[in-house]
Amino acid sequence: MTEASICTIGDEILIGQIVDTNSSHIARALNETGVRVTRMVSFGDDRQAIISSLEHELRENSIVIVTGGLGPTKDDITKQALAELSGSKGTRTDAGQLEIIHRILKSRGLDILDINTAQATVPDTCEVIPNRLGTAPVMVFRFRAGQFGHDCTLYSLPGVPYEALGAISDVVNDIKAHFPTGDISHKTIMTYGLAESQLAKLIEPWENALPDTIRLAYLPAPLTGVRLRLSIYGGEREQEDCQIAQQLESLRKILGDHIYAEEDTSLQETVGRLLLKAGKTLSVAESCTGGMISHLITSVAGSSEYYLGSVTSYANSVKENILGVPAETIEKYGAVSSECVAKMAEGVKRLTGSDYSVATSGIAGPGGGTPEKPVGLVWIGVSTPSRTVTFSVVYKNDRNRNIERFSASALDILRKEITKDLSI
Repeated sequence: MTEASICTIGDEILIGQIVDTNSSHIARALNETGVRVTRMVSFGDDRQAIISSLEHELRENSIVIVTGGLGPTKDDITKQALAELSGSKGTRTDAGQLEIIHRILKSRGLDILDINTAQATVPDTCEVIPNRLGTAPVMVFRFRAGQFGHDCTLYSLPGVPYEALGAISDVVNDIKAHFPTGDISHKTIMTYGLAESQLAKLIEPWENALPDTIRLAYLPAPLTGVRLRLSIYGGEREQEDCQIAQQLESLRKILGDHIYAEEDTSLQETVGRLLLKAGKTLSVAESCTGGMISHLITSVAGSSEYYLGSVTSYANSVKENILGVPAETIEKYGAVSSECVAKMAEGVKRLTGSDYSVATSGIAGPGGGTPEKPVGLVWIGVSTPSRTVTFSVVYKNDRNRNIERFSASALDILRKEITKDLSI
């Protein structure tokens, strides 16, 4: 299978001044093409470091894609390093890129300076893929086996994300024309309610029995749970999909409703699809989550079809006066209690006329906890057309992470309750 390395150049990346988003987009495009990415590497604006690093990547991979260091300023030395790496004896002006440069600058009302037109000047060892969105062209350097032990190609893209992403399709087309591409099959399984270590222990026998051709990755995140990814590289797509389907059938039996989706998605999207399927509506009453659940729900396009609204009842007075939680309930059981969130969920459902509602009340921290109600405790209430249920969870994270986990847990419990109704 053809393998690739993605390299980013620039001191600004190494010092954290900018975030490298190019690599993830390029990796995704290569994966869809059937090229396996083996490494992502960043190095600074040093000519010798660029040359030595790229020499190493070219020895290890058939394709190296570089972004960054192709601007009009004097501190961009990537072109010089690539000229030396490729054994260039001179330069040439690419007429196609020069025409694009003139058109872009004129459209912006800018003077055409030598420093701009110089970007169309490239080493005589490279081919050019015109950059239609910017002034720096994509340079393509092809190396024979004598230099790095195998035929390989280096693509140098501009670092501006808009321009780099705009050039990916042209680069992919060139790759397809010069390299064999295979099938890469991935299957994503979204799980919630088990920590990564718990999940690994639970599925350990299943994982140990996986064929050598299948790779498993664990990808945990507070708002989505643990994403499992099954991958097969370099086989036949139909055969790969069949193998993964067989393994997934076994995994379903182990994890049950801890699996909330069999695609790369989120809890809020899953809840939205369930509500649309059922033709039902939703409202939210939040205390400790401060509006995050509502934010997650409304981040999904089309959520107006099922989401009616929310009450962020941070103060007890709002719980009592708006949601109708009896004062004696809070006095007897406290705001962070099963009894309180049940009344909150029923109250917001009554106010909005929704079919379902979810409510949260907890202690995000860092202070406010007691031995009976520690920091990280959240009570979650879900009210359905026929019942109200409550659950408690305790997390031991910082405040922001606790709020994220509280919100995700509420969505997950809501998901399970809607699913129960759909299966009746």
